[in-house]
Amino acid sequence: MTPSSQIGEMTTVLKQLFKEKGLTYRQIAARLDMSEANVKRIFATQSFTLERLESMCHLLNLSLADLFALTDKNRQRISQLTEQQELELVSDTKLFLVAVCVRDHWRFEEITATYQIETLECVRLMARLDRLKMIQLLPNNDYKLLVAQDFRWRANGPLEQFISREVIHQFLASRFSEPECFRFYFRGSFSSSSINLLQRKLQQLTKEAAWLKEEDAKLPLTERQPMGLLMAMRPWELSSFKQLRRHSKPSDL
Repeated sequence: MTPSSQIGEMTTVLKQLFKEKGLTYRQIAARLDMSEANVKRIFATQSFTLERLESMCHLLNLSLADLFALTDKNRQRISQLTEQQELELVSDTKLFLVAVCVRDHWRFEEITATYQIETLECVRLMARLDRLKMIQLLPNNDYKLLVAQDFRWRANGPLEQFISREVIHQFLASRFSEPECFRFYFRGSFSSSSINLLQRKLQQLTKEAAWLKEEDAKLPLTERQPMGLLMAMRPWELSSFKQLRRHSKPSDL
């Protein structure tokens, strides 16, 4: 495991611990005599010094050894399902729906109040997610999320096929005219170094989106709304253009 990935895992654990303590970036900054912007930058860029890590651990009444131990434990969270587990998930609409809800930190009562899923049925669905190791069921219909932040579906597996077949098609079938919407397409020719830079920025954006989702999870459901974010980049040319090339290859659209 590379040092950068270890720092990323520690960052995730720190954010989760601060969230459980109910501490915001502003409150962390005040207690460490820093600006809120600087605290956000440190978390966003994962630029922790040893001294800074120690001071943040002190806010949580932890030692660095405690943080390392918690990070190691967090590493055991599920980052990918088996093909059979993915198939079970996408084969049952209500199971998939509840999985999405718990991934977004919905409370049990919010799920049953929002969707046509009765209490007993929701308990059974969450029990199935417990068996899938996606959550750990707790008393009073509470749960602990066991899915890692870097969760990825299997390449060409049931989840990816479902996303390609259903989700992306429905997602793009919109005029994107609402105030919260944004759609941008840009076509260009880039050098290898520029492509690498774009890939790093896209990867960083996915991390920041995940961090923001975790930060907003403490807000009431009425102050959050479901949003879709699609980012994609690949070597590509419009099929009608490609067909006009000399010695053109078959297009994959």
